[in-house]
Order: sequence, then structure tokens, then C-alpha cells
Amino acid sequence: MKRYDLIIVGAGPSGLSAAIEAAKRGIEVIVFDENEKPGGQLFKQIHKFFGSKEHRAKVRGFVIGEQLLEEADKLGVKVELNSTVIGLYQDKEVVVKKDDKVTHYKADAIIIATGAAENMVTFPGWTLPGVIGAGAAQTMMNLHGVKPGKKILMLGSGNVGLVVSFQLMQCGCDVVALVDAAPRVGGYGVHAAKVARTGVPFYLSHTIVKAEGEECVTGVTIAEVDSSFKFIEGTEKHFDVDTICLAVGLSPMSQLLKMAGCKMEDNPKRGGQVPICDEHGSTSIPGIFVAGDVSGIEEASSAMIEGRMAGITAAEFLGYIQKDEMGTELENLDKALDGLRQGMFAPSNRGKLIEKTDEGIEVSESLLKKGYVSDDEIERFPGVTHKKGIHPVIECTQNIPCNPCQDACVKKCISIGSNITSLPIVVEDGDCINCGMCVASCSGQAIFLVDEDCGDGTATVTLPYEFLPLPSEGDKGIALGRDGKKVCEATVVSVKSAKAFDKTHLLTMRVPKEYAMKARFYKEAE
Repeated sequence: MKRYDLIIVGAGPSGLSAAIEAAKRGIEVIVFDENEKPGGQLFKQIHKFFGSKEHRAKVRGFVIGEQLLEEADKLGVKVELNSTVIGLYQDKEVVVKKDDKVTHYKADAIIIATGAAENMVTFPGWTLPGVIGAGAAQTMMNLHGVKPGKKILMLGSGNVGLVVSFQLMQCGCDVVALVDAAPRVGGYGVHAAKVARTGVPFYLSHTIVKAEGEECVTGVTIAEVDSSFKFIEGTEKHFDVDTICLAVGLSPMSQLLKMAGCKMEDNPKRGGQVPICDEHGSTSIPGIFVAGDVSGIEEASSAMIEGRMAGITAAEFLGYIQKDEMGTELENLDKALDGLRQGMFAPSNRGKLIEKTDEGIEVSESLLKKGYVSDDEIERFPGVTHKKGIHPVIECTQNIPCNPCQDACVKKCISIGSNITSLPIVVEDGDCINCGMCVASCSGQAIFLVDEDCGDGTATVTLPYEFLPLPSEGDKGIALGRDGKKVCEATVVSVKSAKAFDKTHLLTMRVPKEYAMKARFYKEAE
């Protein structure tokens, strides 16, 4: 039987973060993961993360994965892939199946970072080929370069459904609709807005009646539901699709902890069956710790901090650091994690209808019900300003933990202040130099550079653009509004790409000046 100081189950963001913190302190660490590649969900996440610098904000998920793997490798962390942990026992014995071989390991401490699994919903036809989880679609696209389908309907308006819908369009799929039984959008408004302005319609208070097809999906019927989630007769809508993506939540993969005898609870706010643990990952069994989604569903940024906490706590348990050192380290991490758990989407606000921002501004009803802020609502938010010449327009309308725009502007034209969840404002005497760094750095693609009057009856709008092929200077197309509908004709002035923009291209289009504050996406003329 092989023995290690510390065994970690799961090589995702929390598991790797825990391994790094433990290895820094001289602990011999081995990480087991059932997949053929380490990094968990990170390598499927091509979007930029929210948060601040300490949370790796504005860095794309797969790049964060590369950074963690490199750091773990330099510290001598051993990662065993294609290794499924099939048993965890009370005396900290771990049973691992790799290929056709079963091996027993012992450790003085164990960290479980197994993450979560996708939920499914059932409806007539749900077993047809073409009905897949949104995570599976992400794996196909971003790991294997395979289009999940041509015409796709997305069920679920949480962050996963919104992010994957956008990525499906980036890889050339046609997302025909985004559907959710809930009466309001569940994910970040900025994620919903960037999907809506491409023309994808949102159907809230709707769900799937049936998937159609004999051997595979050929269509889908949805219908509106009442407050009891029962179908309303006569509201059926049909779509010709070849793929149905399901983004209906995640459930913690906590089976190993239950097997080991850890005290468990059913906690809907944390995603289901989870271990009872303290704020730093200690379970009811001394020496067994948890980190990431296995202890409660949150974002990957939170999982990484929880992993670091678990690694440090395990180091103290094993005697590699003193309690006072652990206390100092955990105090700093507590502050970082607390920052991510503030604002409208804080865990304490799950299930609540937030009607006003922290600043006392009424939340956009249109955003919650249709996925976009309407033209008559947008002016109420502090980032939406009017100035002579080129200036930033920030359409960030919810209190979410994010501040890269503040750091990106060298002229300090944008301010969020010390509270990471405050709505960004455009500084009155700021002198915008049209560098575009704020546009490229915004993780929610919610910042635009606008010249409302170029002096010739036109205006220019610079927007973030992450679709290929890139338009060229002089191309003529159409400008879409926040609702994804045509507002006017548009001409491409320029498309800028730079290493500092990190694959977010800056497309500047010229439109009639009366549409300067309405035109928010460019589409090639058909």
C-alpha cells in the first residue's frame, strides 16, 4: 500500500489550488483525477473571469488552468490521470482504479475536490441523440473542436446556459432560443445582454414540452408555464433544431464523503447533498477536507480560493505550519472570498428577487424578463453618460464582483471604488484617449466607446467582438440594438487586435448619430 502525506481527489481549479498551497509548505502531494486531462472545467472556459486581480479577473479560464498546472508541476505535485477513486474509507484509505488495476493508498490527510455533475430534466424525447448537457457541449467545442450541432435550443438562463449559448455562436452554431421555466434570468445580466444583442430570443416562464424526432432530434416544442410550472394551453411554440442543450443546474459529487462517514446534509442552497463543514473546508472527520463545488455550487473563482484554504488547513493539520501562520493566511483568503460573495448574486441572495441595486437604482425589468436592458431603462445607470468626443459607456447594471475596467484605464476615466460590487461610473473630468483597454478588459463585454457626434451626422461605436471571420474596414452591415433587432445600417471603420486585448477585438462602426446610444452589435449584411 502506497502512502502520501496528502491525497487530493480532483485536479480541477480547487484541487490544483489546494495542491499548490500544500506543496509550497513541503508536503508530499498526489492528485487523482478520472479524466485524461487535468484542470477540470477550466479548460472548457474560454471566457474571461470576473473579480479582481487577486481572483485572476479578465484572464480566460483555460489560461488560468495552464497557470495552475505549471505552478503545481514546478512544486513537484504528482498528478495521476485516468485514475478513478472508487473508495474512501474512515481510516483515510483511498482505492483507485486505473486501467484494469486497483491500487490502495493511505494518507494522513485527504482533500476531496470532486466538483459537481450536470443535472438533467426529463420530457418526452429526452433520451434522443441530440439532447445533451451544456457542459458536454462545452467539452465538444472547446476541448475537441467539434460543433455540437447546427441549430440549437438552450434550456436554462443561469450563467452556464448564458455563457455556453454565447460560445455556441462563437463556434458557428445557430442558437434559436434561450428558454427557462423561471420567470426571470438566473445568471449575470451582462452575460444575458451579450447573448440578447446578437439576436437570440429569450423565453422566460417557458419550458420544453417535447423533443421531436425518431432516431435523433429534429425539432422541439416549448410552452409557457404558470406559477405552478404547469403548461398553459395554446402557448406552444415549435423550433426546428438538431440539438437541445440543458443547463439546469449542478449537483455536488459528494458520494466519497458519504462513503467515508462524513456528516452530510441536504442543502438546496448549496446544490443538494453536501458535507457539513466549516468555512475552511474541515469536515466532521479530522483530516478530511473539502473544497470547491463538492461543498456547495459556486463560481470557479470561489473554488480556487476554497482550494487554497483547504490546502493551508491541511498543512496545519499535518504539522507543516503553525496555527498563527494558518490564521494569517486564512484571514486574507477570507477577505478575498468574501469579496466574491457580495452583491446581487451572493449566496445569501439565492432565490430572492432583488428590486434595487446597492446604489438604490431600480433593477431593469426588461433585463430580468427578456435578457436586455431596454432603451428607456439604460439611462438610469451611472456608467451610461453623454460627453463630447469619444467616451466610455458602461452598461453594467447589476452589483457583481468585478473591477478590471477600473484598473485598465490609464487615465482613470472609470471608477468603481473600494467596493468591488459597486456599479462603475465614468469620471466626470476623465480624459478618454480611445485606447480601448476598458472595452477589451471587461469580462462581461459591457463597455463601449462612443463618439455621439462626429460632426457629419454620424456617430461611432466601438464594441468588443469575439467572432470569426473578422469584418474588414469598409464592410457594410447592420447595427443591432440591445434587443438584437436591426436599428440601422452600419459601416466598419476599423477592427483592432492587440496582444493586450487578449483575443477580444475592438470593432468600430459608423452609424447615424441618432443611433449612437442604441447600436450595440455589428452583423454582416445577408
